[in-house]
Amino acid sequence: MDIIASYGTLLIIIAAAVGFFMAYGIGANDVANAMGTSVGSKALTIKQAIIIAMIFEFAGAYLAGGEVTSTIRKGIIDATPFVDIPELMVLGMISALFAAGTWLLLASMLGWPVSTTHSIIGAIIGFALVAVGSEAIQWGKVAGIVGSWIVTPAISGFIAYLIFMSAQKLIFDTDKPLENAKRFVPVYMGLAGFVMSLVTIKKGLKHIGVNLGTVEGYALAIGIAVLVGLIGKMAINRLKIDPNADKQMHFNNVEKVFAILMVLTACCMAFAHGSNDVANAIGPLAAVVNIVEHNGEIAKKAALAWWILPLGGLGIVVGLAVLGKKVIKTIGEGITHLTPSRGFAAELAAASTVVIASGTGLPISTTQTLVGAVLGVGMARGIAALNMGVIRNIVVSWVITLPVGAALAIVIFYILRSAFGV
Repeated sequence: MDIIASYGTLLIIIAAAVGFFMAYGIGANDVANAMGTSVGSKALTIKQAIIIAMIFEFAGAYLAGGEVTSTIRKGIIDATPFVDIPELMVLGMISALFAAGTWLLLASMLGWPVSTTHSIIGAIIGFALVAVGSEAIQWGKVAGIVGSWIVTPAISGFIAYLIFMSAQKLIFDTDKPLENAKRFVPVYMGLAGFVMSLVTIKKGLKHIGVNLGTVEGYALAIGIAVLVGLIGKMAINRLKIDPNADKQMHFNNVEKVFAILMVLTACCMAFAHGSNDVANAIGPLAAVVNIVEHNGEIAKKAALAWWILPLGGLGIVVGLAVLGKKVIKTIGEGITHLTPSRGFAAELAAASTVVIASGTGLPISTTQTLVGAVLGVGMARGIAALNMGVIRNIVVSWVITLPVGAALAIVIFYILRSAFGV
């Protein structure tokens, strides 16, 4: 407790610095989830994707990141053992942010898409193990996270496969692809409007105090879906294309329609991601600030100081601008060759999986969801369409994220304890 009284301001400054560092890592690594497919399918250039993502990620983080955040991400550890030793919680959360940020920086430099949520959870587990012992860790929740490594990509991959194959059967493999596109693309647009509305309602609006019930949420999403479908029908019917043009020309024009669709879904995903995953950086930071300001009292929820959300949003934007390119390329180009229709199938499948997970309480990583969806699209074209070397590296990076985060946090925690004489 003397440490908090003596070094309170210094601890907050250090926590803010490592919180920004963690947000930087989130921007560098996780934003590829929203923009990777758009870049890989050539719907957007890297530069355009980064600019769009910066706007929507910051808007999501700042406008919908929440006034109150859970101080311990996903309830992975029990705070009770720390009640009499709050200084260890403070040093532990700083260690966790520094450890997770370091792993995200390394993974981003290697172009590996890893889970920012799993990075911070692994780091929190690590410091808690050495600070108070294994009884503080909710092992059931850890098991759920490990299980999600298989379940999440499998669900999104299956949905992506179905969406892509339906587009192939209904549009691309027909004699008149453009006519069929005019008939069926508004349906896909309506579906995208429905799923993206639900993602925003479930992942974004709740953070700004707009808590719609299940019935109201679905009713609003259905209304938006119908509106988007009607607008889509009007827009695609205006397309003037020479009916005598060859089939390849018709294919190209259909792909252009899917490219516009995919950019819109990417914007929604970026907003939802910013609103949700900024908590990986600001949750532990808010915990430190709250404990210091309340002289060692540990709360389950922490009100955010005015500067915490913009700090998190800014960190995400800077990380994306400086280092986001590598992971975007891995997801967009490294796994399989993407066209706008394939990218749209992957993006929509990932968003659908997020909605399913929100409704069922399934622990989820947006990274694993999107990678699974891209794999599903690749599988639709046969195993030869997949780059197995890249996939192997991605899977290995997923498996080692929790233990690496834990190990780094343990080392940093011991260094901080020594530095502060705890």
